[in-house]
Amino acid sequence: MSAHSPVLVACAHGTRNPTGRRLIAELALAARSLRPGLVTTAAFVDVQPPTVVDVVAELSASGRPAVVVPLLLSGGYHVHVDIAQAVAAAPGTVAARPLGPDPRLAAVLRDRLVEAGADPDDRRTAVVLAAAGSSDPRSVRDVEDTAALLHRDWAGPVTTGYGSAAKPAVPDAVAAARAAGAARVVVASYLLAPGHFHDKLAGAGADVVTAPLLPDERIAAVLLDRYDAAVG
Repeated sequence: MSAHSPVLVACAHGTRNPTGRRLIAELALAARSLRPGLVTTAAFVDVQPPTVVDVVAELSASGRPAVVVPLLLSGGYHVHVDIAQAVAAAPGTVAARPLGPDPRLAAVLRDRLVEAGADPDDRRTAVVLAAAGSSDPRSVRDVEDTAALLHRDWAGPVTTGYGSAAKPAVPDAVAAARAAGAARVVVASYLLAPGHFHDKLAGAGADVVTAPLLPDERIAAVLLDRYDAAVG
């Protein structure tokens, strides 16, 4: 990895949750340990500084090429508007596509479900894939694609639910799964780290709620793949 490789700007949503902050920081460090010599820095679209606008403007002004990788699981407003506008205003900077959908993320979801005690072979165990939610239909489509990937390895029904902005809300999706005959309903947290949305899932009425995706080294590998594709 040469000194001239673009800086990887790992751009997360932002959270007030200290564990969530630590896990996002560790994800960028994991990418660096998989790729010695890679320069990484963090940026955020909401809640916490530094903003992606400030980070890419500073790199651009100093003549450093950069790739912004959205640490987001689907392509919604933050990807298509916030990050796109920040990159458009900063010459030498490009944006990669978000982490999801990706079969490796579906594999992590499946592992979290098994860790939580759910049985992939039980047709009466329904999974509600719970995402943060976005009013952008592209984001909803990305989440539905992820549910389809997960369903390949899951005997029971897999549906989607959202924390905000999109329908159905997670509690409604859980209730619908029960009404459809599920003996057990498990919420699969399609979230990178703990925070506001994960806290809300406990009240959704499911039998079990899985842990978020991080920490997992497969996510760092996806992050590097997004970076490489954008550089290429």
